[in-house]
Amino acid sequence: MVRWRGRARSSNVEDRRGRGVGIAGGGVGILVLLVLGLCFGVDPRALLQVAEQVDTTGPAAGPPTPGEDPAADFAATILGTTEEEWGEIFAARGATYEPPTLVLFTDIVRSGCGTASSQTGPFYCPLDRKVYLDLGFFHELARLGGPGDFAAAYVIGHEVGHHVQNLAGTAEEVRRMQERAGGAEANALSVRLELQADCYAGVWAARANERETFLEPGDVEEGLDAAAAIGDDRLQRSAGRAVQPESFTHGSSAQRQRWLRAGLESGEPEVCDTFGGAATR
Repeated sequence: MVRWRGRARSSNVEDRRGRGVGIAGGGVGILVLLVLGLCFGVDPRALLQVAEQVDTTGPAAGPPTPGEDPAADFAATILGTTEEEWGEIFAARGATYEPPTLVLFTDIVRSGCGTASSQTGPFYCPLDRKVYLDLGFFHELARLGGPGDFAAAYVIGHEVGHHVQNLAGTAEEVRRMQERAGGAEANALSVRLELQADCYAGVWAARANERETFLEPGDVEEGLDAAAAIGDDRLQRSAGRAVQPESFTHGSSAQRQRWLRAGLESGEPEVCDTFGGAATR
């Protein structure tokens, strides 16, 4: 069990759960044909776009009330630890870390990158600098073979890793490269970006553990199991499809485990150079 209780919660949380978001003009049921392979760090242009206007009327979403919902407390606290660690990393390099906002939602959400269903899985939107999470995803992750507190924390750490890439300019550079490349090469660049976010998640966890015991025996294995559970090859097999590396967008189970472990063992973001020649082998 991750030792998260008693740590400071982040205030950068919006609780949009249960706000009754609907579709103007009728019909609240939306069929979303997205696969779990998009569960982490999906390119905002690939998110579900809904033609109808989403009704977002109602009071502004504030942070969840402390103590009322353990899952929300957990997410807010994990986010707080990422702010602490990345804040120090940026400061040591002469920069200022601007933390993302975590948006908790159920079923469907409107982001700066478009409208998405919970079936999309957790995602980061660089346009509004927010991480979007339906807490129900953790149950699905456990079903796929990634149970446990650190598995769930890794999900948040990975999405925050995309925010770090956004602040550093890496995400924009990769997007431009993808536009020029297209096809399999664009997929390969997506894989490298996702693997770097996995590595950054490991860097955060390692540093949080150095500051004050954060990980207990078995937690690292939970994280590695989660990384394997959402590898492109395993998801393709689970869907009854042949494994097609050229269509990967996030990396194989082995690749995701390798880079999460690299971050955990080093605690240094410089180790996370997934854009080197042999980085995805």
